[in-house]
Amino acid sequence: MAGARAGTLSEEQVRTMFDRIAGVYDLMNSVMTIGLHHRWRERAADLAGVGPGDRVLDVATGTGDLAMALKRRVGDEGEVVGSDFSERMLELARAKAHDVEFEQGNALDLPYEDASFDAATVGFGARNFSDLARGLAEITRVVRPGGRVVVLEMTTPERPPLSWFFRLWFDGLVPLMGRIAGDPDAYSYLPSSVRRFPGARGLAAAMAAVGLVRVRWVITAGGIIAIHSGQVEEAPRS
Repeated sequence: MAGARAGTLSEEQVRTMFDRIAGVYDLMNSVMTIGLHHRWRERAADLAGVGPGDRVLDVATGTGDLAMALKRRVGDEGEVVGSDFSERMLELARAKAHDVEFEQGNALDLPYEDASFDAATVGFGARNFSDLARGLAEITRVVRPGGRVVVLEMTTPERPPLSWFFRLWFDGLVPLMGRIAGDPDAYSYLPSSVRRFPGARGLAAAMAAVGLVRVRWVITAGGIIAIHSGQVEEAPRS
């Protein structure tokens, strides 16, 4: 998988890669983030602004951790749908959460009606969209006016010394851990996918370009994590 190092994998290659690493995905996330990824997902779920009875979509749900955090907020009377293109990831998600509906789907062509969710999230998956603008537009399409879209993603620190540490960790230690885990190509793809993903301001602009308003973001973990939220514009009252 030579393309992994260039960060230029096709959609089918990315799907195959995630099917392949599904078994070690949760463990590697915990090791790479010292378990902090759970806290970041909880914060993203908070920013979705949902409550009991709401219907929420989690795109690129992976093994379902963010979907589970959302389910805790909407309660038994609410509904959370987790969508992902990797069936192996979804198998693991279904084993972890029986109160979330996990469905296979393509983020660039979501099989849901317009305005059918109260909010939508994507955690650590937007950078894998082969067409970011189209993916954001699809997520926005399925959220009702006034509902929120939240994007949780890694970002590259711009200032030293953290930028130096990030480069050492991401370009050196993460691929090394991938070799230990038995899949060096997948964990070489990860740093390249983060590097070519827009920074915080660029992602905010991309969200605004698909019609989201009141786009805001928070930077946490010393500049490594960005959580963006935007609102689907409501029609003006006559």
